[in-house]
Amino acid sequence: MMEFEVDDKRLAELLEQQEIPVLYRTGKKGLPLYVKLPFDNMNMLWLRNNAARKPKWNTKYKWWETPNTWFNDLVTRSLHKYEKVYIIQQYREQQKCAPACWKAGGHKCQCSCMGVHHGSDNPANGWYVVSDTFATKWDDTSVACRLMTKK
Repeated sequence: MMEFEVDDKRLAELLEQQEIPVLYRTGKKGLPLYVKLPFDNMNMLWLRNNAARKPKWNTKYKWWETPNTWFNDLVTRSLHKYEKVYIIQQYREQQKCAPACWKAGGHKCQCSCMGVHHGSDNPANGWYVVSDTFATKWDDTSVACRLMTKK
């Protein structure tokens, strides 16, 4: 289990808000995908989506822990249900944004564009827009945060 100290005011505010889902991918092997959702009694069932594994509720941090393999599906379903989703994941400032990023089909982006151009040349991704990004440090890791909005 990780300790989560948030020094960045903007990131702390993002994690405290209750209206927009937040998905946090640490990128560290063995750690789950952390998910914060607006409160709903059906959140566990919605997250699980008939999968074999059940999401685990973390009472200390008040978020769900799910398998990382659920990431792309949860981004897509969050955008359909809530029309917005914040994504927090590792960020590599020196990793140049390149055609592999532009043509990507999923939502995992770690390059210098922070997800702004991710999948932009893939027609299947034309139904959402990245409307806000910022980079910060969290737990000694450079992370990018982006707000994805359904068009």
